Amino acid sequence: MSSATLPAPATRLSPLILACLGATWFVWGSTYLAIKWALVSFPPFFQMGTRFVAAGLVLGLFAHWRGAAWPTREQWTSAFVLGALMLGCGYGATAFAQQSISSGLVVAFIAVVPAVVALFELPYGLRPSRLETAGITLGLAGIVLLTQGEGFGASGGGLLAMALACTGWCAGSVWAKHGLPGGRKLELAPGAAGYASQMLAGGLLLLALSWGAGEQPTLPPDARSFACWVYLVVAGSLIGFSAYMLLLQRASTALASSYTFVNPVIAMVLGVTVGGEVVGGGEMLAAGIVTASVVLLLAGRR
Repeated sequence: MSSATLPAPATRLSPLILACLGATWFVWGSTYLAIKWALVSFPPFFQMGTRFVAAGLVLGLFAHWRGAAWPTREQWTSAFVLGALMLGCGYGATAFAQQSISSGLVVAFIAVVPAVVALFELPYGLRPSRLETAGITLGLAGIVLLTQGEGFGASGGGLLAMALACTGWCAGSVWAKHGLPGGRKLELAPGAAGYASQMLAGGLLLLALSWGAGEQPTLPPDARSFACWVYLVVAGSLIGFSAYMLLLQRASTALASSYTFVNPVIAMVLGVTVGGEVVGGGEMLAAGIVTASVVLLLAGRR
């Protein structure tokens, strides 16, 4: 979708935008732990592929029941391009990396998404506002402080996977909003049908990667792993990913990417309450800095 077809920015965030922000902030913040626990029984590409195929089928059937038209060939092409970038690279590579690198390093990579998105938008003549730039800078500072003391030992393959994940996700986010460099638009089917086609396309590509890598899931799966997989399908994909795609259509990319600053704080809270981790004064200060960065991003939306 080109910037010319986007609705004019509102001076206030609508309840729908606020609900979508809440989904990407809080729901996605809980998925890192769920992915890690699901890896016990479901290898990374298989886990992500089955997750998105299942979510895409459910959402596609819902869209069909609501009378949505079947996507055209052009719309399916766009779905495969964005699915390969955002789901294949973004989700698949992140799950692969979590096998060998620390959670702190995963957080650090994901936190640079708004800054990388801003770089990808430069060729379109778009630059973040002063408040958005301040929010991005402050958020990065908070994430750096939050990850101090984390184990940053990592394999070369894990680092490469996270770099690929961030690049693919940022490119897909920008191209979904503004079109490919050169002016060609990437047009998904409207509404739920478009999100479903993207999930199905990306999920099938991930399953092809799983087959090529020779992955073998553990059957029957561990009970906790299976419960986490179901949670990822429902909360992470059907709710969280659909909310993010809607944000890309109706809000600035900087605001849509603000989840990358909030998710580490949510992950930290879950680590304390569920994982039994201990949080010190430095981490609490970092959480406050991250919260301030989100306030700046929200103000920059105006």
